[in-house]
Amino acid sequence: MGPEKMEKKHYVLVHGACHGAWCWFKLKPRLESAGHRVSVLDLAASGIHPAKIEDLATISDYSEPLFKLLASLPPNEKVALVGHSSGGLNLAVAIDRFPDKVSLAVFLTAFMPDTRHKPSYVLEQYMERTPAEGWMDTQFRDCGSTTTMLFGPQFLSSKLYQLSPTEDLELAKTLIRPGSLFVDDLSKANNFSQEGYGLVPRAFIACNQDQAITMEFRQWMIQNAGVDEVLEIRDADHMAMLSKPQELCDALLQAASNYA
Repeated sequence: MGPEKMEKKHYVLVHGACHGAWCWFKLKPRLESAGHRVSVLDLAASGIHPAKIEDLATISDYSEPLFKLLASLPPNEKVALVGHSSGGLNLAVAIDRFPDKVSLAVFLTAFMPDTRHKPSYVLEQYMERTPAEGWMDTQFRDCGSTTTMLFGPQFLSSKLYQLSPTEDLELAKTLIRPGSLFVDDLSKANNFSQEGYGLVPRAFIACNQDQAITMEFRQWMIQNAGVDEVLEIRDADHMAMLSKPQELCDALLQAASNYA
Protein backbone atom coordinates (compact mmCIF):
# COMPACT_ATOMS: atom_id res chain seq x y z
CA MET A 1 0.00 0.00 0.00
CA GLY A 2 2.70 2.47 1.07
CA PRO A 3 4.36 3.45 -2.24
CA GLU A 4 1.02 3.51 -4.12
CA LYS A 5 -0.49 5.76 -1.48
CA MET A 6 2.44 8.13 -1.75
CA GLU A 7 2.02 8.25 -5.51
CA LYS A 8 -1.58 9.46 -5.33
CA LYS A 9 -1.78 13.01 -6.63
CA HIS A 10 -4.39 15.73 -6.61
CA TYR A 11 -5.00 17.34 -10.01
CA VAL A 12 -6.89 20.63 -10.26
CA LEU A 13 -8.17 21.28 -13.79
CA VAL A 14 -8.78 24.88 -14.91
CA HIS A 15 -10.74 25.53 -18.11
CA GLY A 16 -10.13 28.23 -20.72
CA ALA A 17 -12.22 31.20 -21.89
CA CYS A 18 -15.95 30.67 -22.61
CA HIS A 19 -15.72 27.09 -21.29
CA GLY A 20 -16.41 25.52 -17.88
CA ALA A 21 -15.69 22.50 -15.69
CA TRP A 22 -17.84 20.47 -18.13
CA CYS A 23 -15.03 20.31 -20.72
CA TRP A 24 -13.05 17.89 -18.48
CA PHE A 25 -15.77 15.20 -18.41
CA LYS A 26 -13.66 12.66 -20.35
CA LEU A 27 -10.36 13.34 -18.59
CA LYS A 28 -11.53 13.39 -14.95
CA PRO A 29 -12.66 9.71 -14.80
CA ARG A 30 -9.48 8.60 -16.56
CA LEU A 31 -7.22 10.29 -13.99
CA GLU A 32 -9.41 8.97 -11.18
CA SER A 33 -9.29 5.40 -12.48
CA ALA A 34 -5.48 5.75 -12.46
CA GLY A 35 -5.84 6.30 -8.69
CA HIS A 36 -5.65 10.09 -8.45
CA ARG A 37 -7.86 12.77 -6.97
CA VAL A 38 -9.27 15.31 -9.42
CA SER A 39 -10.96 18.66 -8.77
CA VAL A 40 -12.68 20.55 -11.59
CA LEU A 41 -14.21 23.98 -11.08
CA ASP A 42 -16.09 26.70 -12.89
CA LEU A 43 -14.24 30.01 -12.80
CA ALA A 44 -16.52 32.98 -12.07
CA ALA A 45 -19.18 33.59 -14.76
CA SER A 46 -18.30 30.24 -16.38
CA GLY A 47 -20.18 26.95 -16.63
CA ILE A 48 -22.95 27.08 -14.00
CA HIS A 49 -21.29 29.78 -11.85
CA PRO A 50 -23.96 32.44 -11.19
CA ALA A 51 -21.83 35.58 -11.84
CA LYS A 52 -22.00 37.50 -15.12
CA ILE A 53 -18.80 38.27 -17.02
CA GLU A 54 -19.64 42.00 -17.33
CA ASP A 55 -19.74 42.22 -13.51
CA LEU A 56 -16.13 41.02 -13.17
CA ALA A 57 -13.57 43.84 -13.25
CA THR A 58 -10.37 41.84 -12.82
CA ILE A 59 -8.79 38.47 -13.48
CA SER A 60 -8.69 38.03 -9.68
CA ASP A 61 -12.51 38.32 -9.58
CA TYR A 62 -12.65 35.73 -12.37
CA SER A 63 -10.18 33.44 -10.55
CA GLU A 64 -11.94 33.61 -7.16
CA PRO A 65 -13.25 29.99 -7.27
CA LEU A 66 -9.67 28.77 -7.87
CA PHE A 67 -8.34 30.89 -4.99
CA LYS A 68 -11.01 29.41 -2.70
CA LEU A 69 -10.11 25.87 -3.66
CA LEU A 70 -6.37 26.39 -3.07
CA ALA A 71 -7.03 28.19 0.23
CA SER A 72 -9.16 25.25 1.42
CA LEU A 73 -6.42 22.64 0.94
CA PRO A 74 -5.07 21.09 4.13
CA PRO A 75 -1.61 22.23 5.27
CA ASN A 76 1.21 20.47 3.40
CA GLU A 77 -1.07 19.34 0.55
CA LYS A 78 0.16 20.34 -2.91
CA VAL A 79 -1.68 19.97 -6.20
CA ALA A 80 -0.74 19.59 -9.84
CA LEU A 81 -2.46 22.62 -11.36
CA VAL A 82 -3.49 22.19 -15.00
CA GLY A 83 -4.60 25.20 -17.06
CA HIS A 84 -6.02 25.00 -20.58
CA SER A 85 -5.74 27.84 -23.10
CA SER A 86 -6.39 31.18 -21.34
CA GLY A 87 -6.51 29.18 -18.08
CA GLY A 88 -2.71 29.48 -18.10
CA LEU A 89 -3.12 33.06 -16.87
CA ASN A 90 -5.38 31.94 -14.01
CA LEU A 91 -2.63 29.49 -13.06
CA ALA A 92 -0.04 32.26 -12.88
CA VAL A 93 -2.31 34.55 -10.82
CA ALA A 94 -3.19 31.71 -8.42
CA ILE A 95 0.39 30.44 -8.06
CA ASP A 96 1.59 33.94 -7.18
CA ARG A 97 -0.85 33.85 -4.24
CA PHE A 98 -0.38 30.21 -3.25
CA PRO A 99 3.08 29.06 -4.42
CA ASP A 100 3.35 26.60 -1.52
CA LYS A 101 0.14 24.83 -2.63
CA VAL A 102 1.33 23.86 -6.12
CA SER A 103 3.88 21.15 -6.92
CA LEU A 104 3.63 21.55 -10.70
CA ALA A 105 1.96 23.95 -13.13
CA VAL A 106 0.88 22.27 -16.37
CA PHE A 107 0.14 24.54 -19.32
CA LEU A 108 -2.11 22.55 -21.65
CA THR A 109 -1.67 24.40 -24.94
CA ALA A 110 -2.12 27.47 -22.74
CA PHE A 111 -0.93 31.05 -22.50
CA MET A 112 2.21 30.93 -20.40
CA PRO A 113 3.40 34.28 -19.01
CA ASP A 114 6.87 35.13 -17.72
CA THR A 115 8.14 37.19 -14.77
CA ARG A 116 10.11 39.79 -16.77
CA HIS A 117 7.25 41.47 -18.64
CA LYS A 118 3.81 42.74 -17.72
CA PRO A 119 1.29 39.91 -17.11
CA SER A 120 -0.55 41.00 -20.29
CA TYR A 121 2.57 40.63 -22.49
CA VAL A 122 1.89 37.10 -23.74
CA LEU A 123 -1.69 38.06 -24.71
CA GLU A 124 -0.54 41.26 -26.43
CA GLN A 125 1.98 39.24 -28.45
CA TYR A 126 -0.78 36.79 -29.39
CA MET A 127 -3.13 39.60 -30.50
CA GLU A 128 -0.35 41.16 -32.56
CA ARG A 129 0.31 37.89 -34.36
CA THR A 130 -3.37 37.00 -34.89
CA PRO A 131 -5.00 38.91 -37.75
CA ALA A 132 -8.55 40.16 -37.05
CA GLU A 133 -9.97 37.65 -39.55
CA GLY A 134 -8.33 34.84 -37.53
CA TRP A 135 -11.05 35.34 -34.90
CA MET A 136 -13.69 34.57 -37.57
CA ASP A 137 -17.20 34.84 -36.06
CA THR A 138 -16.07 35.41 -32.45
CA GLN A 139 -18.04 38.31 -30.94
CA PHE A 140 -16.23 40.99 -28.92
CA ARG A 141 -18.08 43.51 -26.74
CA ASP A 142 -16.81 46.39 -24.62
CA CYS A 143 -18.24 46.33 -21.09
CA GLY A 144 -16.62 49.21 -19.24
CA SER A 145 -12.96 48.35 -18.69
CA THR A 146 -13.53 44.70 -19.69
CA THR A 147 -13.80 43.38 -23.23
CA THR A 148 -15.88 40.22 -23.40
CA MET A 149 -15.72 37.61 -26.12
CA LEU A 150 -17.89 34.73 -27.23
CA PHE A 151 -16.51 32.16 -29.68
CA GLY A 152 -18.67 31.75 -32.77
CA PRO A 153 -19.71 28.36 -34.23
CA GLN A 154 -17.24 28.64 -37.14
CA PHE A 155 -14.34 29.54 -34.83
CA LEU A 156 -15.25 26.63 -32.54
CA SER A 157 -15.46 24.09 -35.37
CA SER A 158 -12.38 25.15 -37.35
CA LYS A 159 -9.94 26.51 -34.73
CA LEU A 160 -10.74 24.65 -31.51
CA TYR A 161 -12.74 21.46 -32.16
CA GLN A 162 -11.75 20.46 -35.70
CA LEU A 163 -10.55 16.97 -34.60
CA SER A 164 -12.99 16.49 -31.70
CA PRO A 165 -16.14 14.36 -31.97
CA THR A 166 -19.09 16.28 -33.47
CA GLU A 167 -21.10 15.62 -30.30
CA ASP A 168 -18.50 17.48 -28.23
CA LEU A 169 -18.61 20.45 -30.60
CA GLU A 170 -22.43 20.51 -30.32
CA LEU A 171 -22.15 20.32 -26.53
CA ALA A 172 -19.78 23.30 -26.57
CA LYS A 173 -22.11 25.35 -28.78
CA THR A 174 -24.87 24.96 -26.18
CA LEU A 175 -22.71 25.43 -23.05
CA ILE A 176 -20.20 28.20 -23.82
CA ARG A 177 -20.70 31.58 -22.17
CA PRO A 178 -19.07 34.96 -22.87
CA GLY A 179 -15.58 35.18 -21.37
CA SER A 180 -12.76 37.70 -21.18
CA LEU A 181 -8.97 37.72 -21.36
CA PHE A 182 -8.81 40.70 -18.94
CA VAL A 183 -6.02 42.26 -21.00
CA ASP A 184 -6.65 45.75 -19.60
CA ASP A 185 -6.47 44.53 -16.00
CA LEU A 186 -3.37 42.42 -16.66
CA SER A 187 -1.62 45.35 -18.38
CA LYS A 188 -1.85 47.35 -15.12
CA ALA A 189 -0.95 44.52 -12.76
CA ASN A 190 2.45 43.93 -11.17
CA ASN A 191 4.70 41.39 -12.86
CA PHE A 192 4.29 37.80 -11.75
CA SER A 193 6.88 37.27 -9.05
CA GLN A 194 10.00 35.16 -9.14
CA GLU A 195 9.26 34.03 -5.54
CA GLY A 196 5.69 32.99 -6.42
CA TYR A 197 4.87 32.00 -9.99
CA GLY A 198 8.57 31.75 -10.88
CA LEU A 199 9.23 29.22 -8.12
CA VAL A 200 6.91 26.42 -9.28
CA PRO A 201 8.10 23.90 -11.91
CA ARG A 202 6.32 24.24 -15.26
CA ALA A 203 5.39 21.67 -17.89
CA PHE A 204 3.91 22.51 -21.28
CA ILE A 205 1.67 20.07 -23.17
CA ALA A 206 1.59 20.87 -26.87
CA CYS A 207 -0.98 19.67 -29.41
CA ASN A 208 0.50 19.37 -32.88
CA GLN A 209 -2.80 20.03 -34.70
CA ASP A 210 -3.78 23.04 -32.59
CA GLN A 211 -5.14 25.82 -34.81
CA ALA A 212 -5.59 28.30 -31.95
CA ILE A 213 -2.18 28.30 -30.26
CA THR A 214 0.10 27.45 -33.15
CA MET A 215 3.44 25.67 -33.02
CA GLU A 216 5.28 28.95 -33.73
CA PHE A 217 3.55 30.78 -30.90
CA ARG A 218 3.97 27.88 -28.50
CA GLN A 219 7.72 27.75 -29.25
CA TRP A 220 7.99 31.49 -28.72
CA MET A 221 6.24 31.20 -25.30
CA ILE A 222 8.47 28.31 -24.23
CA GLN A 223 11.60 30.29 -25.16
CA ASN A 224 10.24 33.43 -23.53
CA ALA A 225 9.08 31.94 -20.22
CA GLY A 226 11.09 28.72 -19.95
CA VAL A 227 9.72 25.34 -18.92
CA ASP A 228 11.02 22.27 -17.15
CA GLU A 229 9.34 19.79 -19.47
CA VAL A 230 7.57 19.79 -22.86
CA LEU A 231 5.27 16.96 -23.91
CA GLU A 232 3.45 16.68 -27.24
CA ILE A 233 0.16 15.00 -28.07
CA ARG A 234 -0.05 14.01 -31.72
CA ASP A 235 -3.25 14.49 -33.75
CA ALA A 236 -4.84 16.57 -30.99
CA ASP A 237 -6.67 19.82 -31.67
CA HIS A 238 -6.87 22.69 -29.17
CA MET A 239 -9.39 20.68 -27.11
CA ALA A 240 -7.07 17.76 -26.33
CA MET A 241 -9.23 16.76 -23.35
CA LEU A 242 -11.98 15.93 -25.87
CA SER A 243 -10.08 14.89 -29.01
CA LYS A 244 -7.35 12.83 -27.26
CA PRO A 245 -8.43 12.30 -23.62
CA GLN A 246 -6.42 9.11 -23.00
CA GLU A 247 -3.23 10.55 -24.48
CA LEU A 248 -3.71 13.69 -22.38
CA CYS A 249 -4.24 11.56 -19.27
CA ASP A 250 -0.98 9.69 -20.01
CA ALA A 251 0.90 12.97 -20.59
CA LEU A 252 -0.35 14.41 -17.26
CA LEU A 253 0.62 11.26 -15.38
CA GLN A 254 4.07 11.39 -16.97
CA ALA A 255 4.57 15.10 -16.20
CA ALA A 256 3.39 14.82 -12.59
CA SER A 257 5.39 11.66 -11.86
CA ASN A 258 8.58 13.77 -11.87
CA TYR A 259 7.33 16.19 -9.20
CA ALA A 260 6.29 15.47 -5.63
